Amino acid sequence: MTRADRWLLPEGVEEVLPPQAHRLETLRREILDLYRGWGYQLVITPMIEYIDSLLVGSSHDLDLQTFKITDQLSGRMMGVRADITPQVARIDARNLHREGPARLCYADSVLHTRPQGLLNSRVPIKIGAELFGHAGVACDIELILLMADTLRLAGIRPVHLVLGHVGIFRELVAAAGLNTDAETELFDLMQRKAHAETDAWLDINVQDPSICQMLRGLSQLSGGADVMDAAEKLLLQAPDSVRNALDELRQISAAVCQRSSDISLGFDLSELRGYQYHTGTVFAAYTPTHGRAVAKGGRYDEIGKVFGRARPASGFDADLKILAQLSERDYPSSRVVLAPDLSDKALQALIAQLRSGGDIVIQHLGADEPDESLMRELQCGARIVADDKHNWRVVER
Repeated sequence: MTRADRWLLPEGVEEVLPPQAHRLETLRREILDLYRGWGYQLVITPMIEYIDSLLVGSSHDLDLQTFKITDQLSGRMMGVRADITPQVARIDARNLHREGPARLCYADSVLHTRPQGLLNSRVPIKIGAELFGHAGVACDIELILLMADTLRLAGIRPVHLVLGHVGIFRELVAAAGLNTDAETELFDLMQRKAHAETDAWLDINVQDPSICQMLRGLSQLSGGADVMDAAEKLLLQAPDSVRNALDELRQISAAVCQRSSDISLGFDLSELRGYQYHTGTVFAAYTPTHGRAVAKGGRYDEIGKVFGRARPASGFDADLKILAQLSERDYPSSRVVLAPDLSDKALQALIAQLRSGGDIVIQHLGADEPDESLMRELQCGARIVADDKHNWRVVER
């Protein structure tokens, strides 16, 4: 690398300059305050740890997204976190020892080996909330409503919420008696929305005509409220666990519509995002100005089992960088005041008063009189000057 190239950053890795950093930090603080108001406590997890616990319950995709290195002290494989949820699950299982629900939240950077979408960052700032210890739909409802409040706070509108349930596909696959390889093949076809290929595959690999018809119809159950009516008819003879999953979706959608009338609601029963990871309801929020989900989550029961304490769990997260990018709200900055660099007690008292009141006070370090170009560069809206009686006062530009 030549000297001229040393300023270049790796693809998908970017610096955050002052204006955007101000938006990000303002939004981060306000969202964490929102979560605190709902009873979610902040946790900070390590950037790097042993790969054995870092990838607990995670999908093959997350494994590929994780940078791996050898620990020079122990010789064990370590990973730089690509997701925070498994770490938070360990905190609930090993450190908190709570019998009732535990509400935890986080906001921190992760690292991906590859960007997850066109123009996406490899160093997103994940902000999210997790609820452990409650198996009912009330948990999922609370998290969906909190996710909706997160997007409102960020000034992202309109929002379209899509609900799904990975348990429906999983139970139908079990009823069909498919082995792991066949399940993976069908999963890939349905994720690609390859309807013709899915139909042909089902005709060859699923012997039970009733289950075959259900799986064929499931791949096309995506749309508005009428999807649930179609699902009820299609899955009338499905196992009870499938019927229970549909009931959960109806309860969740009814509660969300009642409490968040400003978001539109849809369903996608063939949405299997995080299939190896999630165990029940999944949800994602979309907006017309962004091609991918701006926030997503779902239920992932039993994730703490490997840590010695299996608990029901659900949660969601979003990339704070994307939220700030899509945000349509204003992020006003404090007034910037330029002050002389003097040891005068009265001046220093005024500077301290202004700073404690929220103003930004920059002391001019040069002996020369600051000119207009410096004032513009520092974005100063006011100056501290001395009047004829040597009293200090603030003068607006």
